[in-house]
Amino acid sequence: MRTLITIISFCLLGQLSIAQNSKTFYWITFKDKSGSEFSVQKPEAFLSKRAIERRTKQHISITEQDLPVNRSYVDQIRALGGIVAGTSKWFNAVSVSNLDANDIQMIGALPFVKKVQKIEMQKRNELDAKFKLEERTFTSSTNSSNKAGGVFNYGLAYLQSNQIGADCMHNNGYTGAGMVIAVLDAGFYKADSLPAFDSLRTNGQILGCRDFVVGDTMVYEDYPHGMNVLSCMGGYLPGILVGTAPKADYWLIRTEDASSESLQEEIFWTIGAEFADSVGADIINSSLGYSVFDNMADNHTYADMDGNTTIISIAADIAASRGIFVTTSAGNAGGPPWYKITAPADADSVLTVGAVDSLGYITGFSSRGLTFDGRIKPDVVARGHHAAFASAWGGVQQGNGTSFSSPITAGAVACLWQANPGKTNMELLYAIQESANQFSAPDSIRGYGVPNFCTANSLLTGIQENHSEDIGLEVFPNPFDNELTLSFYNKEKQNVRLLMTDVSGRSVFQQDFTAISDSKIVFTILPEQRLSAGVYLLNVILKDQTQTIKIIKE
Repeated sequence: MRTLITIISFCLLGQLSIAQNSKTFYWITFKDKSGSEFSVQKPEAFLSKRAIERRTKQHISITEQDLPVNRSYVDQIRALGGIVAGTSKWFNAVSVSNLDANDIQMIGALPFVKKVQKIEMQKRNELDAKFKLEERTFTSSTNSSNKAGGVFNYGLAYLQSNQIGADCMHNNGYTGAGMVIAVLDAGFYKADSLPAFDSLRTNGQILGCRDFVVGDTMVYEDYPHGMNVLSCMGGYLPGILVGTAPKADYWLIRTEDASSESLQEEIFWTIGAEFADSVGADIINSSLGYSVFDNMADNHTYADMDGNTTIISIAADIAASRGIFVTTSAGNAGGPPWYKITAPADADSVLTVGAVDSLGYITGFSSRGLTFDGRIKPDVVARGHHAAFASAWGGVQQGNGTSFSSPITAGAVACLWQANPGKTNMELLYAIQESANQFSAPDSIRGYGVPNFCTANSLLTGIQENHSEDIGLEVFPNPFDNELTLSFYNKEKQNVRLLMTDVSGRSVFQQDFTAISDSKIVFTILPEQRLSAGVYLLNVILKDQTQTIKIIKE
């Protein structure tokens, strides 16, 4: 029995109503890092052991961009009366408030200052517009029969896990254990006490918290959006709600002020991503997106969605270049007037996730691609319509938003990386794309489609070999164009069935034939078959054996 309640806002959280006011920040970038007390030869002074190991495993060098901002530069800014909100080593910059026009003039004249950018951050009584774009239909539930076997009783979360093959990964023993996910969001209200997170707390899976909006470590009294997002991955209430990475470890990082919409939040996000990098996070999930601001002068345009313009998209790509797997929501702006993805969803090295319903149909609110420079976005889609997540009052809810499709996917990424620890973040990203059900025909609405993480795992593990002594078969060339040759040896005459499928399991080619020892059979892909470029699985089926080979159509 379900009770459906439509809620306009989280009115029970009275402390979220903030009086109208504004605050001015300045984004001050420096010309160099001369005289730094840090060195790339001694990264342990500014990066954790885990962060260094992540780079080492992926053959990523530590560069000057990783060095912290010159402390003396920051001290000189502070001496002029500035209150430092944070520093960014990747942008070689500092965010400062409490400066007047005279201070700015003096700072601009300093020999090491490159640029000073003014940013207005306004507070208002109403909540952030991007959260209001989500249709909030909430369901209170204490039990559910939504389960079809396996290691977990997912409750209402079964369909969203099953849709992308996360339950398949769980059944194979991969639940995110040993992986670290940094959640960059708007607050994690009651995540320190809600039963959905009892398992995380009991097992020490919450590694720490940071609030870069106010500069402390208190995140449990703020907006609940991050808590909802966290539950899609780490929630564990058997029979009610089980997330896609219940055994992963988490950093909870607040970078979003739900009572404001400003460019300053992109800077907070950047600082939060740098922190996630420094503590050794493997994955960043960001269910945030930016396009228009309270101060219209800072608004982005569609032309800015090129992956190389906005602060947050540049930062997301830098994080990926450090070996972090970044997942981000496509945005909830699929309707007028914006329609398009929001930053950082345009970043080229992140996995951008749009929203579909339980049947895989795109939702009206899911932001569309392409990027301004013509790249496929979103990359993939996952459940964002009536997705299940933990509620602020202790039960489970269902609601809409790409805010949920992204963490549902991010948790599955953790399971996939646990299964393939020797792979790079980009190898995982490409395998996830290839596993999706419209990889051969991507579009600007669903991208490559709904991914299947067990298929992605098969693509990564390399269990499909091109040679087998038991079956006695070689397949070449691989990659192939229009002709594929099968060479049989060490076998007597046998009947063989050849079945080619795409990575979603859809049959694209089938033929029966007879093979004898040392025979070669050439198959020509006919024009009318219209086989698109991409990854396929070639299943060679004998009477008592089957060999599956990963092949690539050029």
